[in-house]
Formats: sequence, structure tokens, C-alpha cells
Amino acid sequence: MKIGLDFPQRYYPRSFLSLLLLAFALVAAPLVVAFYNTAVYVEQLAGQSQTAVSQAAQASRGSRLLVEQTTALERVVRQYLILDDEELLKDYARLRANFKANTSELSLQPLDEPQLHELNSTIDKEQGLYEQLLGRPKTAADKKALVEGYLVLSELARDVLNTSNALIDREVESMRRTGERAQRILWLQLAATIPLGILLAVGVTLLIARPIRQLDQAIRRLGAGEFEGDIRVGGPADLKYLGSRLDWLRQRLIELEQQKRLFLRHVSHELKTPLTALREGSELLVEGTAGPLSPGQREIVEILRQKSVQLQQLIEGLLNYHRAQESVGRLEVTAVRFDRVVEQVLDDHRLAVQARGIRADLRLDPVILQADEEKLRAVAANLVSNAIKYSPDEGMISLALRREGAEVVFDVRDAGPGIPPEDRDRIFDWFYQGEDIHHGRVRGSGLGLAIAREFVVAHDGRIEVVSDREGGAHFRVTLAAGTPRPEL
Repeated sequence: MKIGLDFPQRYYPRSFLSLLLLAFALVAAPLVVAFYNTAVYVEQLAGQSQTAVSQAAQASRGSRLLVEQTTALERVVRQYLILDDEELLKDYARLRANFKANTSELSLQPLDEPQLHELNSTIDKEQGLYEQLLGRPKTAADKKALVEGYLVLSELARDVLNTSNALIDREVESMRRTGERAQRILWLQLAATIPLGILLAVGVTLLIARPIRQLDQAIRRLGAGEFEGDIRVGGPADLKYLGSRLDWLRQRLIELEQQKRLFLRHVSHELKTPLTALREGSELLVEGTAGPLSPGQREIVEILRQKSVQLQQLIEGLLNYHRAQESVGRLEVTAVRFDRVVEQVLDDHRLAVQARGIRADLRLDPVILQADEEKLRAVAANLVSNAIKYSPDEGMISLALRREGAEVVFDVRDAGPGIPPEDRDRIFDWFYQGEDIHHGRVRGSGLGLAIAREFVVAHDGRIEVVSDREGGAHFRVTLAAGTPRPEL
């Protein structure tokens, strides 16, 4: 059996700090990509907007200037046709030069086909009118045709302005569509980034939590005294090293446990021989074999005899502890009528119950389960004797046995002082006795409940202290019912 699963090492960096940095980098990566794309789209939109606004402004300014220039040309032509002044032709030439420069600049702009066509029409129209002007029209009809031509030229210039304004509107609409498209793309990226980030965070959390959970399980097993399985911790090299040190600690604890058991077993056996001699000697003295005793001497001998009996009980408890530990892993599973076992255990304590006037409330359902009968008997005996010991004279103990689904539940209650909250976590430890408030009674060895726990755990069950408002101690044993055999 191995404690923990070894995740493939190639998925881990060499140290836990590197693993954390990698985890932060993985979780932050989608956000960084999203921010980068956002910056790119914003920069593209800003560049496009700046270019469009600049071109639209130049086109609009040139178009307005074109309208002003054609109006000025028309005005100068009208004056020339009325005054016939050669200086006005020079003014026209200056205005025409500005007109040509303006139209050249406009032709360099990224104009669409209609706008370019109207601009060329305006240039060609002006060129034709200029040639007519140089021919110095004499008749009224020629002058009228020339003036009407400049009116048409002004209309063409206004058409260029209107087309420029329409172009500006189209550019604004294009930027609006571009902005909406960029917004949709950013929302899609955000919608993809959030679940991706959550998945990465969950994956990284599992990656980090796995070795931590393995360490926690290993420490809990060591604390519970379960030394059978090897401790292997996956993850970064430093956590794997920590796992190997925990496994070394497990092996050392196994060695110490074996040494402790060997020491106690030898001490227990070695103490039995001189203790037997002490008991026999005290019994002989009490019986007067060595001569009559004074009242003071008899009192001292009686104390020696009682203490030797108590010491023998403690030594027997140690031997029972060794036998229990050695037999935990050996279960002789048969079909057991647990209710009958409990009744037999209570019958074995009949004299103690009658002597103290204790009443027993039995609610035992017929229950059959697959288990080791002797070990279940030891569990019931320890719990029942514990309840009898701590119940007051003429008190009541309650024994209940029932099946709950796939489990069998055995409850033992007494009317004693109960178990203090500070003792509940250690009540099942070996040799733990707690505070004995029943003065005058023989103090236990602290092994009964520990043995009961070992036997229950060997059956893959659990034993616990239940908190009751009614007072007294309440122990509950829960076992798997298994597949019962036919009725015994």
C-alpha cells in the first residue's frame, strides 16, 4: 500500500516556488493576451481614425476653398466683361494659379471615383472657360455664355464639396463599424478568456493541491498510528524530498513501536513471577500462616494484598494490549448475530449490575453481519463494562442496536458524569485514562476503549463519542452490514 499517488514528474518544475510562479504565469497568460489584443485594436482604430480625420479635413478644406475660388473667378470674369480692364485678367491669372494648386492637392487625396470624376470635370470646365476668356468675347451672347459657364463651374465646385462631405460621413460610418467590430471581437475574447482562466486556475489549483493533499494524508496516517503504507509524495523535487523524509519517519516510528512492544511484553512477563510471589506471601500473612498479626500489621498486609491485585490487573491489561495488537490484522469472519452477542455480554456482567441496582434498557434489533465474533464480543464487553463502571448506583444504561441502510449502528449510553470535551479527542488512545472523578473505585488501565477502537477499525468501521444533552457518556459503533448469511 502506498500513501498518495505519484503524479508524473515531467509536469512539475523542480521547486514549489517555481510551481507557484508557473501557476501565476499560466493564469495571467489569457489576460495578458486579451490586453495585448485590446491594445492592438485600439491602436489600429486610433490610427485609422487619425488618418481618416486628417484626409477628410484636407478634402473638406480643399473643397470649400474650391467653391470660394470658383466664386472669385466668376466675380472677376463678370467685372472684366463689364469694365474690359486688362488688370482684371492679371487678377484672374493669380486666382487661377491658386485654383490649379488647390485642385492639384485635392487630386492627391484618396478620393473615390465619383469625387475624382467631379474634380476632373471642374478642372476641365475651368480650362475651357479660361480659353474662352482668352478669346475676349465681344458679343453679348458670348459674354452671357461665358458667365453661365462660370455659374456651372461654381455648381461643379459645390458638387465636389457635397461629395467631400458625403465622404466624411462615410468615413465616420466606417469608423463606427470598425469600432463595433473591435468591440465584438473584444467581447468574444473576454467571453473566451474568463472560462479559459477559470479552467487554468482550477487545473493549477489541482496541480498544487495534489502534493499538499498527499502530505496532509501522510501526516494524518502517521498521527493515527497507521504505518503500513509507504509514503510517496509527487510534485516538485523539494516536496518529493519532504515525502521521503516522512517515509523515513514512518520507518523509524515502526522500529520504535516494535521496540516498545517488545520491551513491554518482556517487562510484563518478568513482573508476573515476583508479583505472584508477593501475592502468595501476602495471602499467607493474612491467613496467619506465619503467626498471628496485630491489627496494624493486618492493615498493612491488606494494603499490600490489594495493591498486588491492582498491579496484577495492570500487567494483565498490558498482556491484553499485546494480544489485541497482534490479533488486529487476523479476522475470522463468520455470520454473527450481533444482538445475541450483546445479550451474552450483558449476562456476563449480571452480578455487577444486580449488586449496584443498575437497570438496562435494551433495544436490540435482530442483526446479522459478517465479522469476527470474538472481536465484536470484546468491543461490546469493553463498552458495556465502561458504562456499568461509570453509572451511579441504581442508574440506567441503554443498549441499542439497529440497521441503517448498509450499516449497523450500536449505541451504548450510561447515566454517569459523561466525558469532558477536552478528553473526547484522546479517549481512544492507548493507556489514556482521563480524570477519574469516581473516588474509591479501581482506576482502569486505559486499554479497554483503545482495544475496542482497534477491533472496530479492523472491521472497516468507526467508533465515536456522541454529544448528548441528557448527560452521561454515549458511544456509537458503526459497522458495515455486509452480505448476511442465512438466519442462525
